[in-house]
Formats: sequence, C-alpha cells, structure tokens
Amino acid sequence: MKIQELRELSADELRSKETELQDQLFKLRFQKSLGQLESPMKIKNIKRDIARIKTLLKALSEETE
Repeated sequence: MKIQELRELSADELRSKETELQDQLFKLRFQKSLGQLESPMKIKNIKRDIARIKTLLKALSEETE
C-alpha cells in the first residue's frame, strides 16, 4: 500500500486497516509454518504496511496534542 493512499484515511480507518493487516500477517505466518506459503514477500510487504500505518497514527496523535 502506498503512503499517499494511507494519508487519505482517517485515524479510525487506519486502526481498522492495521487490525486487518495484523490478522492477515498471522494467517501468513501460520501458512509459513505449515510450508504452504506461496510468496514469502507477502509477509515482508505486510510488515512494512503495518509500520507505515503505525507511523502515521503516531504523527496524527502528536498533531492533536
């Protein structure tokens, strides 16, 4: 996901997107442990998206303070 796309979302939407990505990451890790993961790059990309979202949420919280 691009950073510009994430900046357009509200804080609540970012939190829900983060939860969704955390769930997806859990499922991918489970698939990896079973040896059924098709693309290991998916895990890396999801981790990066989660980090981007957390960074934006922190920036938003600092703005409001």
